[in-house]
Order: sequence, then structure tokens, then C-alpha cells
Amino acid sequence: MGRPPTRPKKLKDGYYLEVRNTGSNSGIKIRRDTEAEMMVAVMDYEKSKDVVILGESVNGKFVKDSKPLKKKKK
Repeated sequence: MGRPPTRPKKLKDGYYLEVRNTGSNSGIKIRRDTEAEMMVAVMDYEKSKDVVILGESVNGKFVKDSKPLKKKKK
């Protein structure tokens, strides 16, 4: 076993959303190539999970510096 990495992972270019269980603080980041594909994934996951839209990533950084949009199931 080696030493764990200390550098954060680089994000690929694309649109990211975070999916987490209801009431959980941590989740999984999911990447889609287009915004339309991301919105389809949001509609699928919001039926049973909490979804946070992180936005578009270019060169490892998010394009918009605004707060993430939160989608809650109804």
C-alpha cells in the first residue's frame, strides 16, 4: 500500500450534478456531456434522491461562480 494522493482530482469538461440520499451531507458527482443530458439525469434522480446542480466545468474549474441550484423532491 502506498501513500494516499494529496492533490485533488481534476474534473473533466462537462456538466456536473451531485446526487445524495435524502438527509445526507455527502453525495456523488455525476458528469454529463451536454446540458440537455444533465437535465434528463436530474429528472430521473430527483424522484428518489436530493440533486444539486453544480454547473459546467471547463479546464477543471466551474464556469459560473454562483451558488449551486438545489432540486428537492416533492
